[in-house]
Amino acid sequence: MSIRTSLRSGLESVVGEERTRSLVRSERAARTRLAKAIAPPPPPPKKRKAGRRSAASRLRRSDPFTPHPKPTMSRHELLAGLHERLQPRTYLEIGVRHGESLSLSSTRSIGVDPAFNIDREIEADVQLVRATSDDFFAREDPLAHFAGVPVDLAFIDGMHLSEFALRDFLNTEAHLARTGVVVFDDMLPRNSLEAARDRRTVQWAGDVFKVAEVLRRRRPDLVVLLVNTSPTGTVVVAGLDPGAALRDVVYEAEVAYCLTPDPQEVPPEYLDRSTAVNARDLLELGAWHELVKRRDAGGESLDDLWDQLRSLPVGG
Repeated sequence: MSIRTSLRSGLESVVGEERTRSLVRSERAARTRLAKAIAPPPPPPKKRKAGRRSAASRLRRSDPFTPHPKPTMSRHELLAGLHERLQPRTYLEIGVRHGESLSLSSTRSIGVDPAFNIDREIEADVQLVRATSDDFFAREDPLAHFAGVPVDLAFIDGMHLSEFALRDFLNTEAHLARTGVVVFDDMLPRNSLEAARDRRTVQWAGDVFKVAEVLRRRRPDLVVLLVNTSPTGTVVVAGLDPGAALRDVVYEAEVAYCLTPDPQEVPPEYLDRSTAVNARDLLELGAWHELVKRRDAGGESLDDLWDQLRSLPVGG
């Protein structure tokens, strides 16, 4: 347990959780103001040599898109809604980048990214890990920051290649609460160009959609919901089993499928989102409130709640 976590736990026992959160936010805001006041001015931008094009400028738009229902919310709005409804005790994020999704968390969090460059304030007790997810999970106690509390909510948005995302899921599930939820980004590419393993477009999903296919084949016990969010769709996974066996067997059996070279054959129901659920319908389920109650009580069956998720109408 880190020093800051120990101090926070001691403070909560004296003044309570809500008052502690307020004090932590005030203290963090004061530190941010001080850091900005003493920070040196940024260096002037480097001039690009004439005739050289940036990697981004070589990317192109991926139109035309396969027609699909208009999403009712973005991936970050969905994630914010899940934070609100699940009230997670712990939050794990793989793929931090500039911190847009990490800034949605107000709970104890871990963010993993080998090259994060956060440009916004994070209102959480967060441990930032500058490492690949494989190296992170290879540590002796990668989630020590959570002090023994399992992961309640995880967001996987790292490498846009399916073999990496599959490893991230299998490694994450071992640390999840039975009531935990995993969200994948970039799961519903709008055409095969967006789904390419070799990035060619501005909006890029990669071939991460294959992970949903693998989980549906190998783990029928899971709830795997395609969710129609902008821009490139998400998948919500529940019904997790932290004690699930044969994780290495699943990976070895599916890695050849993951490595299938371009062009990618994306199932038509992913492209047109005909089997995806509406994000607002998903968040409005009463199952989330009941899930939190049972998580805090412990020991109760969750099958009826997973059935509620499975019964959502599809079609975006």
